[in-house]
Amino acid sequence: MLKQLTQKPLLIALLAASAGFASNVSAMDDIKVDPAMKAHIPYVIDSRGVVVRNATGLCWRTGFWTPAYAASVPEVGCACDKDLLPKDVCEKPMAAPAPAPAPAPAPAPAPAPKPAAQKITLAADALFDFDKAVLRPEGMSKIDEAVSKLGSIELEVIIAVGHADRIGKEKYNQSLSEKRAAAVKDYIVSKGVDANRVYTEGKGESQPVTGDSCKKMGAENFRNKKLVDCLQPDRRVEIEVIGTQK
Repeated sequence: MLKQLTQKPLLIALLAASAGFASNVSAMDDIKVDPAMKAHIPYVIDSRGVVVRNATGLCWRTGFWTPAYAASVPEVGCACDKDLLPKDVCEKPMAAPAPAPAPAPAPAPAPAPKPAAQKITLAADALFDFDKAVLRPEGMSKIDEAVSKLGSIELEVIIAVGHADRIGKEKYNQSLSEKRAAAVKDYIVSKGVDANRVYTEGKGESQPVTGDSCKKMGAENFRNKKLVDCLQPDRRVEIEVIGTQK
């Protein structure tokens, strides 16, 4: 299925560098991080202050992750990598953090850039032909435009999430959404972006944007051109670029 993508303005946010997959996740609930602790957490944190997970719920590690580093922040490390940390770290009661000493009177430092992130949606009809996961020239041009903006930032993470419409079997649509996200990643990497900084995920048909607007279009199959055209906005790849201003 095609992905309908419409570009939105690019905003940039500070997150962690490249991440790996955690070996165990204790819960699927969001793991929120105190903003003051972001710089000391060896996991990718999104603009909401929540640890980023992949499609199966595993936490994304930064390139600085080690078992010892994760153990130094047990509130997060035990939730993401309990099996890799020493047992006494995750099984004993966690000590309350020591209160921060009162700061000495001094001029307030300049504030650090505030995290901000906004998804970029690329037009689906310019990315893929019907029922394909091969980038069209128009789609490459739109991605080139987005990638050209990376020169003004210190890139941290790019996340590409693929979607499909409801026509066809759910399993097929899941696979197609993953292939489209992978095609976008391959092209971004071909433009010189480190592959370890680009993550992909497929949502299949689970997150349509058309709502009920196509319910009266007739037969639910690919031969129904009116329905195929109506559902085009659901065939999309969303790209989120996160970094810091140079």
